[in-house]
Amino acid sequence: MGFLVATACGLVGNYLILRRMALVGDAISHSILPGIAVAFLLSGSRGSLPMFLGALVAGAVTTVLIEVIHKKSRVKQDAAIGIAFTSLFAVGVILISVFASKVDLDQECVLYGEIAFIPLEGVVELAGLKLGPPSVVRMAVVTLVVALLVGLFYKELLVSSFDPALSFSLGINSTFVHYALMAMLSVVVVSAFEAVGAILVIAMLILPGATATLLSNRFPVMLGLTVLHAAISSVLGLHLGVWLNCSIAAAIVVAATGLF
Repeated sequence: MGFLVATACGLVGNYLILRRMALVGDAISHSILPGIAVAFLLSGSRGSLPMFLGALVAGAVTTVLIEVIHKKSRVKQDAAIGIAFTSLFAVGVILISVFASKVDLDQECVLYGEIAFIPLEGVVELAGLKLGPPSVVRMAVVTLVVALLVGLFYKELLVSSFDPALSFSLGINSTFVHYALMAMLSVVVVSAFEAVGAILVIAMLILPGATATLLSNRFPVMLGLTVLHAAISSVLGLHLGVWLNCSIAAAIVVAATGLF
């Protein structure tokens, strides 16, 4: 699970780093809280599907809100990100404290996650074949889809990230590519937060790509190094977390920082 999260986040994170938008992942990860709260209030359930859909909608709202504040006012993008995620996170805290204070809807679980509990989820079976815990299967599907989309739309993502004016002259709609990337980011963050939490997923978005940037100037090589970084940091982090008897997700991030 650690490898899948770090790989999916790292692949998307490379493009965020190129666009100088690394902290958009921070904004979306914090905005998950009001999405989860609203989903619980509407459905009355803490099931994975309503929680996932609520968090996904919240991520999309955050992306649109940042763009509206940035483009419709004189506020710069970094300030727009700060306004959007702090406001939405505060709304989530208020919703939980007012309407769900007596329900086991733990903010700390959303923030920090707990990857060690994944084996307790049960096993998904398909045609008699045991695939693994539900969250791992979901994250595996998301990671494969991210890798497939990066491969299929490599040119569009690369050109629009480096030079939006050039992408426009080549007939590539950089605005559409931007929103598609933000949608993919929302799906990745929402899929990952159950395991590593909303805060630690930010590190997964930045550290693999940042490390690869130091080792190569060729973007295809950087993507390969990102996957290698995800593999090594997840294995080292697992052993570090077990050795120290601490949060495995936090240990993975510490290992990733050590590699950086």
